[in-house]
Amino acid sequence: MSKHILENHLTIIQPEICKGCGLCIAACPQNVLKFHEKFNTKGYHYAYYVGEGCTGCNVCFYACPEPEAVAVYKKGHVFPENQEVILK
Repeated sequence: MSKHILENHLTIIQPEICKGCGLCIAACPQNVLKFHEKFNTKGYHYAYYVGEGCTGCNVCFYACPEPEAVAVYKKGHVFPENQEVILK
């Protein structure tokens, strides 16, 4: 089974869980989270990771009031081949 090993830190925000409060965006010291122009099915502009610059500090994770909306993966994390990773 092939694996994907992260070369950099990665933040994944689940669009359908995000309620667009912006707390993660405001808390991010690297300014690498933004509001997406699209809406989720609940009608919120959801937050997303811009694709580079994450330092893996987890501030966004702790700022988010929604359980399971934000996940931060550290450099070197191994994703199995069958796990789909979507940045936007």
